[in-house]
Amino acid sequence: MSLVRVQQLVGSRSDGYCTGRVEIYHNGEWGTVCDDGWDNNDANVVCKQLGCGPPFIVHASAYFGEGTGKIWLDDVGCSGNEKSLSECYHRGFGTHNCEHVEDAGVTCYRKSVFLKQIWLVPASCCSHTYVKSIKQHMLISFCYLLIAQQILPFQSCNGYVHLYHNWGWSVLSYNGFDMNAANVACRQMGCGPAISLSGYSSGSTLLPDLSCSGSEFSLMECQHSNSWTYQYGYYAYVYCSVRLTGPSWCAGRVEIYYNAAWQTVCDDGWDLNDAQVVCSQLNCGVAVAAPHSAYFGKGRDKILLDDVACMGNETHLTRCSHRGYLDHNCSHSQDAGVICSAGLSRLIGPSRCSGRVEIFNNGSWGTVCNNSWDINEARVICRQLGCGTSLSVLHFGEGIGEINEVTCTGSERYLPECSYSRDGAQNCNHSQDAGVICSGNVFFLLNVLVKTCSN
Repeated sequence: MSLVRVQQLVGSRSDGYCTGRVEIYHNGEWGTVCDDGWDNNDANVVCKQLGCGPPFIVHASAYFGEGTGKIWLDDVGCSGNEKSLSECYHRGFGTHNCEHVEDAGVTCYRKSVFLKQIWLVPASCCSHTYVKSIKQHMLISFCYLLIAQQILPFQSCNGYVHLYHNWGWSVLSYNGFDMNAANVACRQMGCGPAISLSGYSSGSTLLPDLSCSGSEFSLMECQHSNSWTYQYGYYAYVYCSVRLTGPSWCAGRVEIYYNAAWQTVCDDGWDLNDAQVVCSQLNCGVAVAAPHSAYFGKGRDKILLDDVACMGNETHLTRCSHRGYLDHNCSHSQDAGVICSAGLSRLIGPSRCSGRVEIFNNGSWGTVCNNSWDINEARVICRQLGCGTSLSVLHFGEGIGEINEVTCTGSERYLPECSYSRDGAQNCNHSQDAGVICSGNVFFLLNVLVKTCSN
């Protein structure tokens, strides 16, 4: 078995030995690996050999800088189960047609912070295919939903509860999964409280050994043991109550789940008090705007509520005064929206809790310069998005729009509470866009499946 390491570069500001350029030790000398054919299976072998969690990002084109000396391997082809890269198919040690500009790299999850995560899969989705996207010299495994020729992160607020366990996705059993756990699952997905839980279909399920109070932010914060077992039974199917469809989980068109469909709210009388109820439901902070006139686009199904009038302290929009379910005189051009304080910032990357930092300022989305971006600022956005604490500060490709300088003490609740400045960012360009990896609630991991629905 060949020794392997990921070479941590000085000044890369990444975190620990689970991120860097891949190098292997052969014939008394460290050398690199060419990125020809370098993929998630190859990275999986490296991450396991290092004792790290699964691969998070697979890097190509000397993303962590060019190595020196030998290029030991080329055209590596692993199944993912090998114990070391040397056991995988390759052209032979030292045989290659590469330059160091093609050195391969990897970012693995640190095993100590890698948590089991969840996602919800609607029953209407009929087939699964893998999607990989190459962008900014990174091979990212991610989940995409194609809508109107745009690629948007897939979000669902109802479906089977899938949990990442023992390096694979499993469906949780309805047996032992209660409404407290369902509420936590909805919160972890960025949706409103659960409105129902049912056993749907049947097959091999993972029996959850969970005890949730219902106030946790992720299922892994619930009391649990590691003695999880499989059994044949009904799948747990969760229905969450409300969501925002838009540029971030805390800004978008208001949609409420009713009669097996996501239905919108008319903007007649829609104001900040109404918006605050939604922000509170979603743990998104304070309502800063209540947009009218389908600001976040038109919905597709029915209009559920009209003439909504909230005090601002209700637990759900349906508890506010309104005309009655499905009673309205509106069209979808009047769909109501919400922008919460936590919705003024977002992460663009492989998951909701990792990526390039973007903030909504002066009417458009822009990026943040990494000159003063450090662990204090990273902690704030991770906390704001319900993503735990910051693990590392990385670059996730170049954004567009204004570049802002952000300075935080680390104690702020939301990034908008920090100091913003354009002056300090005048010497920045988008190659310096700041990014972050947060510790918790990262539910899109490696090789997440695309759901292609029959309709």
